[in-house]
Amino acid sequence: MRPEAQQPNDSGGRGLGDEFDTWTALQKATDKTRANLIADIVGHPEGAPSVKELDYMNPSLEADAIRRHLKTLQSVGVVDEVVVEPGERIRGYPYKFYRLTDEARALFDRNDLFPEDAWRRQYARVKKTGEITELEEMPRPTTE
Repeated sequence: MRPEAQQPNDSGGRGLGDEFDTWTALQKATDKTRANLIADIVGHPEGAPSVKELDYMNPSLEADAIRRHLKTLQSVGVVDEVVVEPGERIRGYPYKFYRLTDEARALFDRNDLFPEDAWRRQYARVKKTGEITELEEMPRPTTE
């Protein structure tokens, strides 16, 4: 039985009117690699890491592979990309960050997946370089 699921649509995620397809979202989110990325997003102190931070947390993945997985998660409404406006960017620092959508957070909460407290504790245990610590402390753009 599918937890809190709707019937999958043929678009591979977002359907008519950009409806959130919970079944497809769960399918894409529970792939091992993507689940690890989601755990790192949830565990991040700001809840919105950059690819560089995700790359540090997942040394076996190349940045391009991380971007492909993030695109997949975006296509099904699990992750949103938030971007620093051009006039507010700092040279040499990331300007794209990734966070869970409200729909994904609600879905995960209903199904006891990716509990924020547990993943924040796990993320905090990882020894970070000075550069990664500095990136973690960067302000993130808000989504509206």
